[in-house]
Amino acid sequence: QVQLVESGGGLVQAGGSLRLSCAASGPISSTYRMGWFRQAPGKVREFVASILWSGGYTDYVDSVKGRFTISRDNAKNAVILQMNSLKSEDTAVYYCAVKRTQLSAYQYWGQGTQVTVSS
Repeated sequence: QVQLVESGGGLVQAGGSLRLSCAASGPISSTYRMGWFRQAPGKVREFVASILWSGGYTDYVDSVKGRFTISRDNAKNAVILQMNSLKSEDTAVYYCAVKRTQLSAYQYWGQGTQVTVSS
């Protein structure tokens, strides 16, 4: 069973930066895809970014391109979401998740970490 634990959320002013980490444990293949999602109050959960567990083939939602970067931290067995130039509309609970293939659904989810951007 894969387990995911997010950390790094907090309160930041608009224009600031935060670094989210998703520590993973359990059987994860290099071909699995790791994703970050977010859910703002009263809104549906939306995709933010994804990366192969091996570290390649990144993908981003248009609203974060050029501001957010997803990467792997091999030493910590984690996926990182570096968020720069934060905006108030980035305020949400951020979740990481993992799926086995490009076409499968995300199967395992973390508990989420709150990101609040003050304007």
